[in-house]
Amino acid sequence: MALYWSPWPGVNASPTVKTPLLTMTPTRMATVFLALALAHFFSTLIRAMPATLAPTLSSELGLQAQDLGLLGSGYFLGFALMQIPLGAWLDRHGPRTVLLMLLMLAVLGCVGFSVADSFQDLWLARVLCGAGVSACLMGALTGYRNWFDTHDQLRANAWMLMIGSVGMLCATLPVQWLVSTWGWRQLSQAIALCLLLVMACIYFCLPPWTRRPVHGHAPPGYSRVWSNRQFWRVVPLGFFGFGGLMAVQTLWAAPWMVQVGGWSAAESATGLFSINLSMLLCFWIWGWITPELHRYGITVEKLVTWGSPTSHIAMAWLVLQGPTTPSWIPLMLTLFCVCSTFVSLTQSLVGLSFPAHLAGRALSSYNLVIFSGVFTLQWAIGYSIDALQGQGLSLVVAYQWTFGLLCCCSLLAWLFFAVFAAREPA
Repeated sequence: MALYWSPWPGVNASPTVKTPLLTMTPTRMATVFLALALAHFFSTLIRAMPATLAPTLSSELGLQAQDLGLLGSGYFLGFALMQIPLGAWLDRHGPRTVLLMLLMLAVLGCVGFSVADSFQDLWLARVLCGAGVSACLMGALTGYRNWFDTHDQLRANAWMLMIGSVGMLCATLPVQWLVSTWGWRQLSQAIALCLLLVMACIYFCLPPWTRRPVHGHAPPGYSRVWSNRQFWRVVPLGFFGFGGLMAVQTLWAAPWMVQVGGWSAAESATGLFSINLSMLLCFWIWGWITPELHRYGITVEKLVTWGSPTSHIAMAWLVLQGPTTPSWIPLMLTLFCVCSTFVSLTQSLVGLSFPAHLAGRALSSYNLVIFSGVFTLQWAIGYSIDALQGQGLSLVVAYQWTFGLLCCCSLLAWLFFAVFAAREPA
């Protein structure tokens, strides 16, 4: 029997325990996980590559700083545009069909990137890549929601985030070495070939999709997700907490080390490597301990409620210390990112709290919230730093005020999450 658990009262109108539509052996579960993990690995690798390729692209194609920023946004634009239709496709057709369809766009994007001779061609290729890999994580989480029981879902969800950290690690020093050996065009072609192999793994390893029966007469549309008060409970956490984590990890950690701590570019790259490695290990540990904690009554909701404030303490420590202890800055940033992984558990919370036939819509909707937070906060942090400098503050103080404001917004989001829970009827 598969446990059909919900930490949010009133979300599910179906019985508490259901017979699974698909029985999986441990070997079959491992095969499914590895096939989906490969897809997610390449999605994060493709996402993080432009930062490593930036010097090469600037020198070969004459790209300016604003061009590099727009090039990075192309991926996120394609990714974000697919999230709303993606949820309905996943619920209706299942991860295998949707992933095979969309990954072909990613293959075309990588090939187009490898032959591009202008900024416009590069940007369009990145849009295709973002759209093509947009289902890699949400497809996996939707599949786990329908194929695995609660404990296996918690472990698989955490380990998928660990695989994403592996992809981001490989997008740094390994990609730099391959670019110097092969060239960036040949590397893009190699990734396109790898994506074709991933598609073959998905085709042969993922089970066919069996749609969950819908109980009651309510249509399984997005209205049931976006009108649900409990979904809105985690929206601020996803926007400011999870979005703030990704904004710092993928962009603003390095400028803090360089401009506040006085580190060199090479030293900050080493600091970023340590941050990503720590995140990888943290998600690996979450995958092991979360199911065991759940067996003892420590649910995902409790972990998010009790653990999230530690990230606010870490951020406050970073802000208050400022440039006084530059050697400690990578440690403080790492501590903030690691403590923020409590917020990443909200993805499991959303997936478990809606009926299985709405899992794709719920997860893709929440993913849209997270990436909207990343887009907004990455821009807002830079805008705030420039604006505060325009008011006469020094660069270091502008950083401190901006990160302090981010900490306050994240704290308010957590308070909303905690208070909303206390006001729910038993």
